[in-house]
Amino acid sequence: MPRVKIGPTPPDRKTLDVEIARLRDLDVGGLRNRWHTVFGQRPPPHLPRHLLFRVLAYQFQADQLGDLDGESERTLDRSGSPENAGQRAVDLSRRTVNLRPGTTLGREWNGRMHRVAVLADGFAWNGKTYPSLSKVAFEITGTRWNGPKFFGLRDKSSNGSSQ
Repeated sequence: MPRVKIGPTPPDRKTLDVEIARLRDLDVGGLRNRWHTVFGQRPPPHLPRHLLFRVLAYQFQADQLGDLDGESERTLDRSGSPENAGQRAVDLSRRTVNLRPGTTLGREWNGRMHRVAVLADGFAWNGKTYPSLSKVAFEITGTRWNGPKFFGLRDKSSNGSSQ
């Protein structure tokens, strides 16, 4: 006779909903007391009611339904803080290559060499002026491309290393 593995009982969603509804009825003092019971320490004094409620509700759901898996936690840890998002954007902008007017870019596509001239106000290819390299790449290939990447001006790897 084959063995049958019996897993844990599925969480009772109704009990969880009732518990969260009870949290909604608590004032700030009640939420702070509940925090102390759940986490074993006093909450930070600056946390407003809505954040106390959300953290407690999340904790109840994590206890009942399961928390994030390890891979998701690692992804969030690597993502960095929102405070540093502006600096990451600046770093990304530094990866772009500054092209001087008069520079000629070349790319072979389908056995044909395509040369693009950099102008002060855009890019020239086949007698027409385009506002971006992406528009030129589209005209050459018929599909949407990141223009700088198509012409080899960006890293081929996406590991975030700067040029």
